[in-house]
Order: sequence, then structure tokens, then C-alpha cells
Amino acid sequence: MTPGNAHDAPAGRALLEHLGPVERPVHLLMDRAYEGNETRQLALDLGFVPVVPPKSNRVDPWEYDKEMYKRRNEVERLFRRLKGYRRIFTRFEKLDVMFLGFLSFVLVVDGLRMC
Repeated sequence: MTPGNAHDAPAGRALLEHLGPVERPVHLLMDRAYEGNETRQLALDLGFVPVVPPKSNRVDPWEYDKEMYKRRNEVERLFRRLKGYRRIFTRFEKLDVMFLGFLSFVLVVDGLRMC
């Protein structure tokens, strides 16, 4: 859990370090906030396959799986549905454990609606 005004990249790197190396390559769908060399290299070192487009002004752009990147939209749609629950996007809960509990509940409800 990070404050709302914190940048995503440092928290993303900390999460990757916490996950540790993977046994087989796993695609890691990221947006351009994570396209920095440090984050991409950490993902590669841990065995992930980073799927993130380079910024347009990049001197040395890299290839990425464009079809796989399109699937990131599914994650973005999930976050959009989560924002439909006012209690989540306004952070009514003061305790992290309560917030995560309600988030888990909402994910179950959302999953049941998709059936």
C-alpha cells in the first residue's frame, strides 16, 4: 500500500524484488510509467518478460509484444469497475487491513457478476 501521491515506479520495483525470481518466463504487462531502464532491467534479471512500449522520444527503443500489450486493457477495465465503488476510490477505510478486506469483497462480487 502506498499513498495516493506516490509515484508507481519505486513501489513497482519493490514489489518485483519482493516477488523474487520466477522459474519460467512470465509476461509482465506495464504502462509507460514503468518504462525506465532500472525497472525493465530488474524485471529481466528476475526472469520476467517486460511488455511495455518505449516512450516516443527514446534514443534506443526496444521491441515489445504489441498483441500482449493490448491485453493490458483488461486490467485497466477492472480498475475502472473498482472505481465504481465509492468506498474504494475515496479510501473511507483508515486501516490498510480493512481497505484490503473490502477490496477483496468487491473483487469477489465483480467476479460473480462476470459469470
